Formats: sequence, structure tokens, C-alpha cells
Amino acid sequence: MTIEPKYSWLTEEQGPVMLKNALALYGTMEKPGTANNPVILQWAKEIGGGVSDVYKADEIPWCGLFMAVVAKRSSKQVVKDPLWALNWGTFGKATDVPMLGDVLVFVRKTKDGKSAGHVGLYVGEDNSCFHVLGGNQSDRVCITRIEKNRLYTARRADYIAQPSNVRRVLLNSSGLISSNEE
Repeated sequence: MTIEPKYSWLTEEQGPVMLKNALALYGTMEKPGTANNPVILQWAKEIGGGVSDVYKADEIPWCGLFMAVVAKRSSKQVVKDPLWALNWGTFGKATDVPMLGDVLVFVRKTKDGKSAGHVGLYVGEDNSCFHVLGGNQSDRVCITRIEKNRLYTARRADYIAQPSNVRRVLLNSSGLISSNEE
């Protein structure tokens, strides 16, 4: 699957490495119904540490799994219990100003009204939303807009030398706004 034209500039970015590795997975989709995408299930095996013992079906929320495989392939530390999106609030170091490639952790409500989380990568922002590259967004890896008021924390990977293109990216406020990433 190719990236939407309004985000095609991302393919020319030289880093950060987590963004590049996440873009390589763009378009990965879960299977409808009881079928499972073997690629997503393989991510759980790749992460190891008992994740594959817990993660058995792509109908289980997989934004944290996506972030874990991206972090691992980028030689970054995977957080403890990575399937729980809010645990990504301990990744790297906190930042007050999210920038390209930063990990964004959001709060959301489940269908039964419980609190949960969502995690993805910053690719830009508009006045009211962050543009987020993540897994399990409409059951696939894609970029979606998420309201800024849902942000729990922004985290920057620890870099030996921070890539020079890590910056705020201002985008047009077009496209649907995600309200629930289950």
C-alpha cells in the first residue's frame, strides 16, 4: 500500500530510524472476522518475552505490539508489557514539544466505557490534532488524526545524536479525526 499523497513527503525523510521502520510497515492490515494476519502474529514472536504467549489473535488491540516491533527493529528499548499502550509512557524521555518521530501516548475509552490507551508516532500536527502513524488504526497501519486534548504524554527516543530533521511539522487540518482506536 502506498502512503496517502498528503504524507508522501515522509518517504524522503532521512530519520528518525523509528519513523523509517514504521513506514516500512505502512498498510499492514488485520484480517476480518476470526482469521489472523500471520505478519502481525509474527511480530509478537519477534518481540518475545512472553508477548507471543499473550498475543494470539489480531482482534486483540495491537498498537503497542506495532510500537514494540518498530522500537526493537530500531535498536531501541522495548517497554515492559508493551501490549499495554499506556506503558509506552515510560519510553525514552519526556518531551513537552512533540516532534517528528516522537512516541505519542493517548487516552481513550473502550466500548464499555473503561479507560485505555493508544500509542503511535508523531508525523505532524494541525491546530487541534496530531497526525499519528500507528498500528491498529482502522485495523491497519496508517496515519490518522487524533485530538491533542487526548495526549497523555510525548516521549522522545534516546539518541546518541538526535537526527537533524526532528522538528515540529505543521500540516493542514484535513481528514477524519479518530475517536477510538480499538
